[in-house]
Amino acid sequence: MDQAPDSAHQAQGLPGCYRHPDRETGVRCTRCERPICPDCMVSASVGFQCPDCVRTGSGTGHPPTAARPRTIAGGTLTADPRLITKILLGINLAVFIAVQARPSLLNDLVLLGAWPPEPFTPTQGVAGGEWYRLFTSVFTHEEIWHIGFNMLSLWWLGGPLEAALGRTRYLTLYLVSGLAGSTLAYLAASPTTATLGASGAVFGLFGATAVLMRRMNYDMRPILALLAINLLFTFSPGFNISWQAHIGGLVAGVVIGYGMVHAPRERRSLVQYGTCALVLAVLVGLILVRTAQLT
Repeated sequence: MDQAPDSAHQAQGLPGCYRHPDRETGVRCTRCERPICPDCMVSASVGFQCPDCVRTGSGTGHPPTAARPRTIAGGTLTADPRLITKILLGINLAVFIAVQARPSLLNDLVLLGAWPPEPFTPTQGVAGGEWYRLFTSVFTHEEIWHIGFNMLSLWWLGGPLEAALGRTRYLTLYLVSGLAGSTLAYLAASPTTATLGASGAVFGLFGATAVLMRRMNYDMRPILALLAINLLFTFSPGFNISWQAHIGGLVAGVVIGYGMVHAPRERRSLVQYGTCALVLAVLVGLILVRTAQLT
């Protein structure tokens, strides 16, 4: 069948796809306005986008972040919502393997308040200037059951929280909660007692999860039951568990979690990171006070 002259003229005038020039198309990317064929079309909220604009966030029009869907806490949705959780798991496992291969490394990583004890001036521990122990102890484990329990809890709680808060907010929650656990252990436990483990950070995830579930009107009985069981073990004699680390992380997780999920949208970042900064300032103050006591 012969094609009408006008139709042939229109077909010849269609541009070719910018990635496949031999394919004519009448569809253009809504960001950069380059012609795209069906194989290159990526569905967007309005129209289609080209693979380059989707990958790099470039193009014209509104800033890419303005059109991206956000989590309840304002985080950006990502292709792998468990990336930070996987990295944290990897760091904990790497430190565990290193400690197993070189047991003497444990003495340099655990949380130690002060050594030697009074009346001597401490030369080791946090009071002796080894501030890094407040963080390294959060990633250090010695027993297989200890790291196994903490990593299972991290995987179970961390993934949903990371997806809900976004990577940066989630990582901030984890680190500040871990520091809160170390701080209370440093403040309330014997300065010569060594403390280690990710329990403080994990309890921070427990607290933030409870706040998030409350905010979403989910059934809170499962998380509360699990938290109650963990607290029962925490205060049970014979388990040699640092209750200070657990309670410190839990309190910090609740406070930070509340600031994260209840922050007003128009001042979201200010309230969220302001809450984290306030908690961090309190922790630094407590650390300085305890150090002054021990020195």
